[in-house]
Amino acid sequence: MLRTITQQAETLTELRRICDRTQDNSLLHKESTVREILASVQRQGDLALVQYTTEFDQHPLSLEQLKVSGAELDAAYQQISQDMLTAIRSCYQRVEAFHLRQRRQSQVHFGDHQEVVGKRYTPVDRVGLYIRGTQKVSPSQVLMNAIPAVVAGVPEIVMVTPPGPELQIHPAVLVAAQEASVEAIYRVGGAQAIAALAYGTATIPAVDVIAGSGNIYVTLAKKLVYGSVGIDALTGPSELVILADHTANPSYIAADLLAQAESDPLAAAILMTSDTTLATKVVLEVNQELSSYGILTEKAMAHYGLVVIVDDLQNATALVNTMAPAQVSLAIHDPWRLVEHIRHAGSILMGSHTVPSVGQIIAGANPNLPTEGTARFSSGPGVETFMKQTHLIEYSAQALSHSAQQLDTLVQLEGGAAQSLSLRIQSTKPESGVINDLDR
Repeated sequence: MLRTITQQAETLTELRRICDRTQDNSLLHKESTVREILASVQRQGDLALVQYTTEFDQHPLSLEQLKVSGAELDAAYQQISQDMLTAIRSCYQRVEAFHLRQRRQSQVHFGDHQEVVGKRYTPVDRVGLYIRGTQKVSPSQVLMNAIPAVVAGVPEIVMVTPPGPELQIHPAVLVAAQEASVEAIYRVGGAQAIAALAYGTATIPAVDVIAGSGNIYVTLAKKLVYGSVGIDALTGPSELVILADHTANPSYIAADLLAQAESDPLAAAILMTSDTTLATKVVLEVNQELSSYGILTEKAMAHYGLVVIVDDLQNATALVNTMAPAQVSLAIHDPWRLVEHIRHAGSILMGSHTVPSVGQIIAGANPNLPTEGTARFSSGPGVETFMKQTHLIEYSAQALSHSAQQLDTLVQLEGGAAQSLSLRIQSTKPESGVINDLDR
């Protein structure tokens, strides 16, 4: 059942509880399990992947079946409808257009004394994508994660995904991967798949960056391998906070809250409004429809669904910033009025017709948004996730001479005797080139 609260103190307590919803006593045990899996894959390679797939996914797998064959990839195009292929290609175009505008350009700046400083952006060599398994068929997730890497210019992209019954991978996922230039696909999921991407096996090459989201074991594995490899983000179950005024349609709001609760048993679905009539209608409609969505949706709504009555929507943005949710939806007459007040959110959906699925599938921005309050300091992945920057610095003799005195003062303060000597050698022009001629 969806609950309504009106007291500020209770609201803050509930929002804090929701933000901490994944911090339970079993987390340390799960992390210990993940460490064992990572170590096993490092030692045993492909053999560990086969054993864990059989044990965890209940699908016996041979080494020969680990990599999806070319024949399977070709057949996938025949196994989806023309409408599905058109939708995948249309989604690709939208996502690509969004990310092409985000691509960074290398740059140099010339100073007054013949010094040059700049940055060069280059892609990493290889990216590994983790795509959730058959319980959540997500061709859009393939596109959202692969296309930024393609735009960045990454020369090689590989993908891992847990297999379904009879080791099947949904053909729409295989087609999306091919459309997005994925070179190889492997039937493996969970923490063991992250280990394979991070450390490499005889079959799966080690990558430079891992992108994509999974369950808590996948998230913990990404956290533990970070440093050996780059990652896009650490994401958990998401949050949707809707700010709505009297112009909002209660049926639209109720549908969005139900869709959010349906996505994960730990998903948070929250409405903040100053209109008590709207709040009453939304609660009534959600509770009437809830039973038709299954026990997991009911569980999410009961534990992490909330309607908060506020005095003023602008003041409600302070609550949003405190929570820093993955998604904020502004179902109000003039959504741009409140945007500047929302500082911490993974994405902001503007207006009543911008349904969450637009942001998650076709708008272009990556749906792997920061969750559990991490939007305070992190962002969703993009083209820059798959690129690295190199500083470019060039000083002429004139530029070095011009800055030498101030630079030497700082170098000597910071204890760099050899650095100071190097600086003075190269910034002066002694008649003799012998070091002893310099005043040490």
